[in-house]
Amino acid sequence: MSDAYDYFREHAIAAVRKARALPPGRPKQKQRTVARVYHLLSREAALAPNIHHLDDFRAARRAERQIGR
Repeated sequence: MSDAYDYFREHAIAAVRKARALPPGRPKQKQRTVARVYHLLSREAALAPNIHHLDDFRAARRAERQIGR
């Protein structure tokens, strides 16, 4: 189930790139936090695949969508 690892890792990389493009401030801090969550999820998925990570992933996606508003 390395697919989950790759999937979460790609989201982490994209979130970091998005955070780097933002100007300093609260949205940038929030985006970096979302990137950290994706990174932690990828590390956990690499150790032991688990479907419970999907709930955490969905919560991070919702938070990321709210940052863009």
